[in-house]
Amino acid sequence: MPLNKRLPAWFRQAIPDDNALKLMRRLSDMQVNTVCKEAKCPNIGSCFAQSRMTFMILGNTCTRSCGFCNVNKAAGRKLSLDRRETTRICSVIKDLGLRYAVITSVTRDDLDDGGAGQFAELIKEIRGISADIRIEILIPDLQAKPESIKVIRGAGPDVVGHNLETVPGLYPALRPQADYQRSLSVLRMLKDGGSGLITKSSLMLGFGETPAEVERVMKDLRGVDCDILTLGQYLAPSEGQVRVKEFITPEQFKQFEITGFSLGFKEVLAGPLVRSSFKANELQDRVLNRKKVDKCTI
Repeated sequence: MPLNKRLPAWFRQAIPDDNALKLMRRLSDMQVNTVCKEAKCPNIGSCFAQSRMTFMILGNTCTRSCGFCNVNKAAGRKLSLDRRETTRICSVIKDLGLRYAVITSVTRDDLDDGGAGQFAELIKEIRGISADIRIEILIPDLQAKPESIKVIRGAGPDVVGHNLETVPGLYPALRPQADYQRSLSVLRMLKDGGSGLITKSSLMLGFGETPAEVERVMKDLRGVDCDILTLGQYLAPSEGQVRVKEFITPEQFKQFEITGFSLGFKEVLAGPLVRSSFKANELQDRVLNRKKVDKCTI
């Protein structure tokens, strides 16, 4: 059977242009990792052509073994930590004149703080380039350690995401080293103390989950005051990952979007090619504008 069966017409993407290819080579030469490349994101051509990317820190090897992920895996091993990766990333941000920086990481269960300190250091260095650069980070669960979450909050990012990825019933098969309730607690702790952080989460669909299960997750996310939700179609990046069970139609994605807004999310973006950082700056803009409107109506 083909890797992702026969892709529906709505997955057609343009071939990466010269600007995108040039940026890919530059990042590779500078040893700057992006989840776009490591996860084989289908949007890499269109995003890189616009100098949009999601930087990946803490190396390119993960200590967990999720069944859907293409990132290198080394469960149970002690890995090195490159302290200079933050400097290289800041060089790219400065050279490209980025005004919105998105940073994620592999999961590093071998580190006492899960890598929270490296996130904080990078945020500090980016603020040193310009206080006007907005920063969105997508963190692993950090073992839900309160001290690690406190470091993240204290670093002052504008948006913090933590992805639930799938419905709880599929965690044993797809995310055996993760825990659904632990991930919800991370999103809850990010809001502790009235931090004012905009929080975000994402789901991949097409693993065989039901619409009712997806809606249940949406309600759970609203229960921890999650602000932004993105939903996209899972595509197996290689032969080593689990297969697609179902292609969700654009109409079904639209219905999930409607449901999400009805539940109280400040922003919802759902579609076959949507990924957790897709149109990240536009989503934050809309949340901030919504907050301004809400204040004006009080």
